[in-house]
Amino acid sequence: MPEVTRAAPRVPPERAAVRPIAYGPVDIACTARPDRTLVMHSRRTLEPFDANLARMFRRAVERHPQRLYLAERAPDGSWAGVTYRSARQQVDAVAQALIDRGLSDARPVMILSGNAVEHALLMLACFTAAIPVAPVSVAYSLQSRDYAQLRHIANLLTPGLVYVADTALFAAALGALDSSQWELAAGRNGANLPKVTSFNALTQTRPTAAIDEAVRTIGSDTIAKFLFTSGSTGVPKAVINTHGMLASNQQALVQIWPFLEEDDLVLVDWLPWNHTFGGNNNFNLVLRHAGTLYIDGGKPTPTLVAESVRNLAAVSPTVYYNVPAGYAALLPFLESDLALARSFFARLRVIFYAAAALPQNLWERLETLAVRVTGCRIPMTSAWGATETAPMATAAHFMVERAGVIGVPVPGTVLKLVPAGDKLEVRVRGPNVTPGYWRRPDLSSQCFDEEGYYRIGDAVRLLDPADPAKGLVFDGRIAEDFKLMSGTWVHVGALRVGVVSACAPAIADALVAGENRACVGLLAWLNPAGCAQCTARRDPQSAGEWARDPQLRDAIRAALENWNATHTGASQRIARVLLLQDAPSIDAGEITDKGYINQRLALERRAVAVERLFADPADQDVIVLAH
Repeated sequence: MPEVTRAAPRVPPERAAVRPIAYGPVDIACTARPDRTLVMHSRRTLEPFDANLARMFRRAVERHPQRLYLAERAPDGSWAGVTYRSARQQVDAVAQALIDRGLSDARPVMILSGNAVEHALLMLACFTAAIPVAPVSVAYSLQSRDYAQLRHIANLLTPGLVYVADTALFAAALGALDSSQWELAAGRNGANLPKVTSFNALTQTRPTAAIDEAVRTIGSDTIAKFLFTSGSTGVPKAVINTHGMLASNQQALVQIWPFLEEDDLVLVDWLPWNHTFGGNNNFNLVLRHAGTLYIDGGKPTPTLVAESVRNLAAVSPTVYYNVPAGYAALLPFLESDLALARSFFARLRVIFYAAAALPQNLWERLETLAVRVTGCRIPMTSAWGATETAPMATAAHFMVERAGVIGVPVPGTVLKLVPAGDKLEVRVRGPNVTPGYWRRPDLSSQCFDEEGYYRIGDAVRLLDPADPAKGLVFDGRIAEDFKLMSGTWVHVGALRVGVVSACAPAIADALVAGENRACVGLLAWLNPAGCAQCTARRDPQSAGEWARDPQLRDAIRAALENWNATHTGASQRIARVLLLQDAPSIDAGEITDKGYINQRLALERRAVAVERLFADPADQDVIVLAH
């Protein structure tokens, strides 16, 4: 039986010391314009950096040639990987193969498979050969029924080479594409498809002087990646990510988090490389610091979180990155197994969350657990940005006491906070900002304002208007907020985080509904492990079974009645709840691979459920709360 954390000595978090780390100085300028617009930036300039990811990789090889660079689980369960030196040898060979094929911006490399050592080597080879790479969400290939999104992406990119780890897994998706214009490469041809180039064959190519010449040509504007994001439209668009964008972000990180240079960096990370969080921030962080990346095959889902648990029990990270949904899935395991918690916190310098707002209850549980296991608090922090900002635009490089603070502008980035009703819309300018969307000049022109600031669509507020250096607080998506029938604004971001926290750990996430209605309602997704904690039942149940469980429904009703007792205004009071019996759909764009809910798109897709939520008389599945 595993040890449980309840047996460990308790130290109140507020009395515990903080595990020390070195932060860069915070020196923020904030200027108010006559129209009440605020312009914020760091007075610390962005120091010179080499806008070349190929040279970043080569410097890492020179620093630590024998260090383990990338590792993944082998079929027998052991860790298998490559050192920096062996990675360099394979990367140069594959880069030469790509150059020999005449690939370019117009004919880039498209990767359909998820995170893996071969995927990383191919991505680094693209960086080295100055050829863009486009990692695509596996959901478009493995969860789709019509492959419409995948076809759209392939038609937009016109790739010259497409890679999959195993053709057997991707045979149906590949069959839905017109393969006449590109070469297929695979780690394994499990489907025995014709004319497939093996990845191993690419690694046997003899490097020539053409590689060094390609590296020499790379500059700030050279395209490194196309990353796909759907935003509120549901139609994937290719965000141009340049070498300069990605390298500038890593330089800013060095300046605000100098502690990263103090220890050998070790990440255990599942965050997908087709997203900017895992693929840019985390992947390039390891590259910049010549660290070690253990590729976590788990995900924050009931069926896959156990793999993350296994990996964190085996490897202690020095920095841990996750999304709120990931922490919600992981915490029950950490709280019930002291040995796992000890491994997790052993070397940890920082706990980092991003991609969505972290409910305060998750923050408090993490902090309490860290103190219980280590006797000290582990700094928790966040940052903010988007695929279009590489991703980091702000970061909290100071001690943060509660969830919600997203920090201050990092060196080189300027924020413009524009009044939008009773909120401040945030816009971004800097070397980390995209030049636009590939082959979509119409979208590119729309996303920048008259001063060249990128319109990200988010709202923020100053934690302390008298002291901008205390940081900004994420204040929701401008497009998500709506009005009730009474004309009262409902601010979705804060409300969603509040009610999910109030119902913890039963509810994993929720959609806030009620536009042009008399009251606010929720469509809620359940957390099976959390549901078990809230009830006496320990037998496994499906989401549908939990949604009908009387004891769970009573627990959620009581939690929301407590919420309503202190949130009596029409814009914050929850009147009705419908517990959903499925999961948010990645393929339909309701949720990203990293757990961010697309509120507006999901509500449109679930219009029938919204009608059930507000039906009169009430549907029998709807929890109606007392007035």
